[in-house]
Amino acid sequence: MAASVLSLYRRVSRWPAGHWLFSRAVCFKAPYFATIAPRFVLLQPGRCEVRMADRRRVHNHIGTVHAIALCNLAELSAGVMTEATIPKGLRWIPRGMSVEYLKKAVGRMHAVAEPESPVVESAEGYEWPVLVRVANTQGEEVFRARIAMWLSPRPRG
Repeated sequence: MAASVLSLYRRVSRWPAGHWLFSRAVCFKAPYFATIAPRFVLLQPGRCEVRMADRRRVHNHIGTVHAIALCNLAELSAGVMTEATIPKGLRWIPRGMSVEYLKKAVGRMHAVAEPESPVVESAEGYEWPVLVRVANTQGEEVFRARIAMWLSPRPRG
C-alpha cells in the first residue's frame, strides 16, 4: 500500500461498499488491524477518520472497549493518514505513542487523526507528531493519542 493509498481510496470510495472494500484492502496489507474490523470514513492529506464497531471481540472484562483496541484504532488512522500526506520521497514508521484514557469507551468508536505540524522534506530523519482523538457515538472524546512518526528520506535505487 505504497504512496498510492490516497489514489486508491479516492477511486474505490466512490463505489457502493467502497469504504468497506478500502478497509479490507488495508487490513489485507496489515492483517493485525483486522482484529478491530475498522471502517474508513474519510481520507485526505492531513486527515483520516476511521470507525470501529462495538463488538464483543474488542471488549475487556468490564464490557468497555479494550485499551489496546483503542491503541490499534489510533495507530491505524495515524499511519494511513501519514501515508496519504507525506511526499513520495519520504517514508515513515511509528516511533512511540502516548495515550490518555479520558472516560469509559462504550459503543462504536470514531477516530480522527491529524498532524500537529506540516510535513517538511528533509535530508535527515525527524519526528512528526500526529494527534488522534477517539469519540463515542455521542461525540464525547473518550481517548486521545499522540503518535510520534519518524519521517526519513526513502533510500534511492
